[in-house]
Amino acid sequence: MSVMKRVLTTVAAVATFAAGAAQAEDVRIALVVKALGIGFFEAAAKGAEEAASELGDVEIIYTGPTDTTAEGQIEVINALIAQNVDAIAVSANDADALVPALKKAMQRGITVISWDSGVAPEGRQLHLNPSSNPLIGNMIIKLAADHLPEGGDVAVLSATTTSTNQNIWIEEMTKVMGDYPDINVVSTVYGDDLADKSYREATGLMQTYPDLDAIIAPTSVGIVAAAQAVVDAGKVGQVNVTGLGLPSEMAGAIESGASQSFAIWNPIDLGYSAAMLAYEISKNGAEAAPGAEIPMGRMGSLKLDDNSEGAMADPFVYDASNIDAFKSIF
Repeated sequence: MSVMKRVLTTVAAVATFAAGAAQAEDVRIALVVKALGIGFFEAAAKGAEEAASELGDVEIIYTGPTDTTAEGQIEVINALIAQNVDAIAVSANDADALVPALKKAMQRGITVISWDSGVAPEGRQLHLNPSSNPLIGNMIIKLAADHLPEGGDVAVLSATTTSTNQNIWIEEMTKVMGDYPDINVVSTVYGDDLADKSYREATGLMQTYPDLDAIIAPTSVGIVAAAQAVVDAGKVGQVNVTGLGLPSEMAGAIESGASQSFAIWNPIDLGYSAAMLAYEISKNGAEAAPGAEIPMGRMGSLKLDDNSEGAMADPFVYDASNIDAFKSIF
C-alpha cells in the first residue's frame, strides 16, 4: 500500500470513529501503540477504555501502524493532528524520530504523553514508565524469598554481561539483600538472551549447586529456558524459577510447578494510567513539571522526576490464581 493510501486510510478510520462515537464535549484521547494486532497493546486498550468509563466524558481512539516503524506512527500522529484530538498517548517505536510530529501536535494545543516506550523529552509533556529500576530489583528477589520462608540458595540467570537494564536490576536487587538475610545468592550466569544457552546455564547451575532453591531470571527468554531445564532435570518442587516473564510463555511453567510466580508490568493498568494522565493534563490542567504529582485514578498518582518521567507501580505478579486470565492476552 502506498504511503498516501495508508495516510488516507488512517485519516478515514479516525474520522469515522470520531464522528460516530465522540460527542462534542468528550475528551478524545488517542492511544497510539507500536503496532496493531499485538496482545500487550490490546490489553492496554482495555485499560484505557476502563478509564474512559470511569471518567464518563472520554472517547478512546485506539490506533497505530500495521508494523512497528516510526514512519507508520508519524502517519498516524499526523492524521490525529488533522482530527484535532485532545490528547495523544504514544508508546514510541523511536524516541527521536517522532519528536517533530509530536511537537507539531503540542503547538496545536494537543496534550502529548508517552508511555511504555518513551519519547525524547522535547517531544512530550511526560513519560509513564511501567515500573522503576529499584521496584524491579526488589521484586525479583522478593519473588524468590516469598517461597523460601526458611531462606535458601538462589542464583541469577541474566541476559548478557553488557545488558544495561539487566545489570541495573541486579544491582538494585543487591542493594536490598539486607532485607533478606536468609537468602544467599550463590552465582550469576549469563544466557545472552538465547534460549539454548540460557537452558545450558540453568542446567549447569543445578549441577554445580545441588542444594539450589531458586533461579531468578530477569529476562523473558531466560525464565522460560530455566523453567524447562528444571522440568527436564526432574527438580520441580525443589528449584523454583522466577523473575520477569510473559504470561503466554510462562503458563506452562506455572502449570507444571516449575515456577510458583513471576512478574511483569500489567498492560491493562498501563493503558488505564496513560488515559488518566492524558485526561488530567488535557481536561483538568495538570502541569507535567518536575516534582509534580498527577492523579491516575485507582493506580494512585505519578510523581515526576527531573526529566518529567515517573514509574507507575511495582511489577504485577502472576501465579496460578491469575495466569489463565492473562495467558491469552500477552
